[in-house]
Amino acid sequence: MTRTFRFALLASTLLGGAASAQDVTLTIESWRNDDLTIWQDTLIPAFEAQNPGIKVVFAPTAPAEYNAALNSKLAAGSAGDLITCRPFDASLELYNQGHLTDLSGLAAMANFSPVAKSAWQTDDGSATFCVPMASVIHGFIYNADAFAELGLSVPTTRDEFFAVLDAIKADGTYIPMAMGTNDQWEAATMGYNNIGPNYWKGEEGRLALIAGEQSLTDPQWVAPFEELARWKDYLGDGFEAQTYPDSQNLFTLGRAAIYPAGSWEISGFNAQAGFKMGAFPPPVAAAGDTCYISDHTDIAIGLNAKSPNAEAATKFLEWVGSAEFATLYANALPGFFSLNSTPVEMQDPLAQEFVSWRGKCQPTIRSTYQILSRGTPNLENETWNASANVIRGSETPADAAKRLQDGLASWYAPQQ
Repeated sequence: MTRTFRFALLASTLLGGAASAQDVTLTIESWRNDDLTIWQDTLIPAFEAQNPGIKVVFAPTAPAEYNAALNSKLAAGSAGDLITCRPFDASLELYNQGHLTDLSGLAAMANFSPVAKSAWQTDDGSATFCVPMASVIHGFIYNADAFAELGLSVPTTRDEFFAVLDAIKADGTYIPMAMGTNDQWEAATMGYNNIGPNYWKGEEGRLALIAGEQSLTDPQWVAPFEELARWKDYLGDGFEAQTYPDSQNLFTLGRAAIYPAGSWEISGFNAQAGFKMGAFPPPVAAAGDTCYISDHTDIAIGLNAKSPNAEAATKFLEWVGSAEFATLYANALPGFFSLNSTPVEMQDPLAQEFVSWRGKCQPTIRSTYQILSRGTPNLENETWNASANVIRGSETPADAAKRLQDGLASWYAPQQ
């Protein structure tokens, strides 16, 4: 080996070592342990290919343990560089405690609407502290084979909706609609907050409730309960004891024709149902009325204020805000829809149907999630109970609405 070659080899080794020493590793904290493969096989490789020298590790915690584990890591200074953000108060509290960085100046924030950012902003909107990643959309999934067999058309108005339910019930082959009230939350999430926006006009009503300009006893807030009370006749025998998994199974086994849904069901239903499926948005009062959908902000990602790798992490967050990430993420996880303003072409037919409603309906979020569930009684949890009671017939719509209003007014000044 010549002296020149030995010198070149040594120089190459030293340079290689220097390059390796400069590599930055970013760690992502998340509760979405189901998404580990998607991050490892699709998302991280795409980012790393464009950003040599930056490595990314997705390190999820079990969903039920995430908040407590994250708070402990943040307190100890051992949390990852990037923090996956749940919507509204939990993440707002992290920001208020100084754990999350204000990302308002991020260029990619221009790619998101005010509604998309609302779940990760201060109450006055002056700071946005997480980059929106995805929402879930509510509506109804139906057994298209059953509809064809019974000669049914997809309903667009409420009268058509109940006419379809009546026809399914009269035929007797299928339970008209699969939903139980045992677990309560689905009665509110896939019931009240699914159909409600068409009554209270989405953001108009939701923001008026926060401002104290409308109350839960106003007709547009009582009416969704009145509709839910009619559902009782179509849910099948024993729906009172039926759990959420029971309802999923009834539908995917082909025993029920309609399922009040969140789009997160798409992947599981695709794997389990042996029939063709379709979806429709919450029916409106009359043909031609403006439709509203719950396009609920669900997941985002922020920067640990104490990250030693803030520059690299900011590069990653700009990428998360890009159209490229939106397309990769939404197609890897159908039913979790990009919040990016750039349209994403969905490959899954059912996901395509859900996301198409954005083009014709006005988006809003669940009415109880922003500000209104910070006190006791908790409006979100009380709405679960009230919705289940109304469907079971153990509480009238008017009584349920009054109970919720009285509870909210007991601690929330604008409603007093």
